[in-house]
Amino acid sequence: MNKNQKSTPAPRAWQRMLSGRRLDLLDPSPLDVEIEDIALGLSREVRWNGQTIGEWGYSIAEHSLLVEEIVGLLKPDCSKQDRLAALLHDAPEYVIGDLITPFKYAIGSSYKELENRLMEAIHVSFGLPANLPDRLNKLIKRADRMAAYLEATQLAGFSDPEAGKIFGKPRALPNIRITPIPPQKAQETFMKRFRQLY
Repeated sequence: MNKNQKSTPAPRAWQRMLSGRRLDLLDPSPLDVEIEDIALGLSREVRWNGQTIGEWGYSIAEHSLLVEEIVGLLKPDCSKQDRLAALLHDAPEYVIGDLITPFKYAIGSSYKELENRLMEAIHVSFGLPANLPDRLNKLIKRADRMAAYLEATQLAGFSDPEAGKIFGKPRALPNIRITPIPPQKAQETFMKRFRQLY
């Protein structure tokens, strides 16, 4: 390279967290994953692109707690480790945000690859298998769809028939009322439940 040519610096592919960790988004290390960063990020990231009723946006932290609760209702003898996996099912969103499903489809597979790498690092960081067994993935997915149905009909303005078409009408819908809470309370509640399970 001659001295008149300037080298272009490599684009930054890491994020600095409030814990001080630098999380490499392309090659995330379990050593750079901190639960406090996850709880903070998820408590400030909202579901449904913020299009929900209530004084507060409905956070990913609250959604994660709801999915973990539903997993426990669906399978009461579920292990603490399985319930921890349910609590962390959307944990990569503390870094990449909560993209609505139509947008994920528009972006394509690169989003999913990034999300999967982050999820594997998060799992390993907290003693879970990098890739969960199919039976657990199916249970969490079922609980996630039930949570989406409840959120859609209680918070996001969907009618029951409309939500049923999109998310599937759950056979046995849990009797859970959702009320969005302030981000600080969501963060604290998420951390408390994490400590109970981990």
